[in-house]
Amino acid sequence: MDYIEQAKKNFLNKETYLSEFATYSKDSIRLKEEKEDMRPAFYHDIDRMIHAVSYTRYQDKTQVYSFKENDHITKRMIHVQLVSKIARTIGRALNLNEDLIEAIALGHDIGHTPLGHAGESFLDDISKRELGENFAHNIQGVRHYMYVENKGKGLNLSIQILDGIMCHNGEMLSCIYKPTPKTKEDVLNQYNIAYKDLSASKKYSPMTLEGCVVRISDIIGYIGRDIEDAIRLGQIDRDILPKEITSVIGSTNKEIVNSIIMDIIKESMGKPYIKMSEEVFKALLTLKKFNYQHIYAYSLSKEEREYYKNGMEKIYIKYLKDIEEKNENSIIYKLFLKDMDENYLKNTDNKRIVIDFIAGMTDDFFKEEIESC
Repeated sequence: MDYIEQAKKNFLNKETYLSEFATYSKDSIRLKEEKEDMRPAFYHDIDRMIHAVSYTRYQDKTQVYSFKENDHITKRMIHVQLVSKIARTIGRALNLNEDLIEAIALGHDIGHTPLGHAGESFLDDISKRELGENFAHNIQGVRHYMYVENKGKGLNLSIQILDGIMCHNGEMLSCIYKPTPKTKEDVLNQYNIAYKDLSASKKYSPMTLEGCVVRISDIIGYIGRDIEDAIRLGQIDRDILPKEITSVIGSTNKEIVNSIIMDIIKESMGKPYIKMSEEVFKALLTLKKFNYQHIYAYSLSKEEREYYKNGMEKIYIKYLKDIEEKNENSIIYKLFLKDMDENYLKNTDNKRIVIDFIAGMTDDFFKEEIESC
């Protein structure tokens, strides 16, 4: 067994060089205690996440644009990989734990619905009406990994990863990101509060500096890429980007990503926080507003939004009826409930089951279901 012990040491060699502000693998907190193998906890969690069936569905989920006839438009799978790479670049430069960064980054959008943020708003309306609770993709991501994945048994991921997913909100931009120390109970309490008070959850800070890196990397990962996609689809021309943005961080995705990364590394080196300079922060904030006005507001037409919103209502009602009537020929039984763990079935409200199922759908599957309903 000597080779196992040597492998464990090799896995942890790089942690001897980590910053005093980094999170060490030995500090991983799990929902349920378990004996680790030769892999450090956060590294082990990455393996669990990428081998899970939900990770595969990323490849057919919307980032911004749905059902476009263009093979080069970004899907959710590409986005999470870009976020992971950007975050690991910052993390390596600052001597942070790259395993923890990668795990948070790869899992941060697992709770996203079909049709991206549009689908999220549709499911939020249903959840508020049916359960009196908010639906948000970051909170659903935590729920997914705790209660839905692995046939309802969950993956028992480290609390630091679940917290990073919960607090990743890339739509909330700040100049500085400071971690907030938390216990396992703190994280679970914030998770439960979010269902009733979503505005509170938008203000949550990650418990680790690695989580802070992923949070800012989320917006770096999409802000310039979404411009490139909009240009590819003929929605905008690059020359309409305001000079106050391009003169600071550039006009292409490559320039934007590089400018912001380098600024963060410069401003954050040796610090217990992640920071941008005031100049870069203002340019990024202006670019975010530009994207909302010129890109995100037009990702779906008014007619498309109405069609898919009504479609989600239709399949929600259908699946709920199928469960209540125990219609085992229904697709929700065949593809979701058939092999689910008994504890999930006993402890989950039928309405929540339907929301879990819809949230996990790919775009194409969602479209097929509403067309056949």
